[in-house]
Amino acid sequence: MSSTDSSSLHTDPSLFAGVDVYVVAGNPIAHSKSPVIHQRFAEQAKQRMHYGRLQPDIDSFAQAAQSFFAAGGKGMNVTVPFKLDAQNLADVLTPRAQLAGAVNTLWKTEGKIFGDNTDGAGLVRDLLAQGISLHSARILLVGAGGAARGVIGPLLEQSPKSLIIANRSSAKADELVKLFADLAGSKEVALESRTLADLEDVAKTQHPFDLVINATAAGLTDESPLMPEAVANIFVPSSFAYDMVYGKTTVFMQQALQRGARVSDGLGMLVEQAADAFLLWRGAQLASAIDSRAVLAGLRS
Repeated sequence: MSSTDSSSLHTDPSLFAGVDVYVVAGNPIAHSKSPVIHQRFAEQAKQRMHYGRLQPDIDSFAQAAQSFFAAGGKGMNVTVPFKLDAQNLADVLTPRAQLAGAVNTLWKTEGKIFGDNTDGAGLVRDLLAQGISLHSARILLVGAGGAARGVIGPLLEQSPKSLIIANRSSAKADELVKLFADLAGSKEVALESRTLADLEDVAKTQHPFDLVINATAAGLTDESPLMPEAVANIFVPSSFAYDMVYGKTTVFMQQALQRGARVSDGLGMLVEQAADAFLLWRGAQLASAIDSRAVLAGLRS
């Protein structure tokens, strides 16, 4: 289904006279829970709005997004594979979007398209809501792609003791260490890189971790980025394993459970990043009117 077939996805603002229209854009997009999440927020905050799905062709995001905003669309969430396209489309980027190198939230104000990235803030809020202490924690972030880059800044803002970025090849992890070195230094966080193979060596791993975050998409294909030797070095019963993939108990989560660690999928992150986007669009004064944990509980039931 292409971006020209927007009517069947209920995204054409002209079909909803007098109602503010928002969408989530991705390819594929039929599976997205974002419309349900934003509908719940709208009900909680008594907001009259419509939220649909938009599936642009892979090379047609900018055209589809510009058409949506030109027709009166108010805001857009952006998921894979369009977060970099969204960054390139935005006229104005927030500081955290600049650091993240990707955009997951767009809105139009006074003729300009603004771009933000709420992923990292959503992850941090979900972790804190689950009772995970980030201050002075030893954190391992597995993966060095866009999903990882989008959460490093907010994690560093919590002043963990250390943050190690592990990736299959060292080049991308090294690049992220350099990119966030100043922020890490200002927060007195030991920011380092490792290869995934390094994690199999207890001397290079140093200690088990308080928090291990899987920012790779391996769970989507029933795989894990971690070899058994790495699992033994990384997890202890006091560890918390978080997979950004949601809707299933991934192999990564199963590995952690076998070591006695607690686990979580990324559904809470999805809800919390959506809450930030909702408030960017509808107004920060509605923060007390929405209950993201109640929305999350409803999705899990």
